[in-house]
Amino acid sequence: MADSTSRPTNQPDLGNAITAWEFPEFIKYERSRTWYITAIIVGILLIIFSISTQNYLFIVLILLFGLIIYLQGNRQPRMLTFTIHERGISIGERMHHPWSDLNSFWIIYEPPQVKNLYLDFKGIRPDLTVQLQDQNPLEIRKLLSQYISEDLEKENESFSDGVSRMFKF
Repeated sequence: MADSTSRPTNQPDLGNAITAWEFPEFIKYERSRTWYITAIIVGILLIIFSISTQNYLFIVLILLFGLIIYLQGNRQPRMLTFTIHERGISIGERMHHPWSDLNSFWIIYEPPQVKNLYLDFKGIRPDLTVQLQDQNPLEIRKLLSQYISEDLEKENESFSDGVSRMFKF
């Protein structure tokens, strides 16, 4: 009979946990009434432009984008646990990656707004952003440098993170 505490067979054995911290799955920005009024005005202007150019698919995209922003704004972020193990990383209960899945990492630390760890995966997977919260970035850098290389050429947060922060998405 199988032990109920054993991990599923599709998860790699990452060894013992070295360090872990919790972070929200996304940043929930406070949006003012002015932000919502501006977004509605921009949306209406884009719809008017779409009608005038007879680009009806763009209207559908604008409405879908507005719906996504509305739904995301009413959702509370889940707290996820990021763990660095002897043989890889894990995020929450579902994402487990051995070091061989990762190319590199870099840290952008510009408190109080930006305190992020970025992980670059091998293949065509997108980069993963992990908020450092109250972690010491020097200790995290030292720890990760033992397992994967640091990309010293990346000095800014990702474009999508910057746009999200600027427009409070």
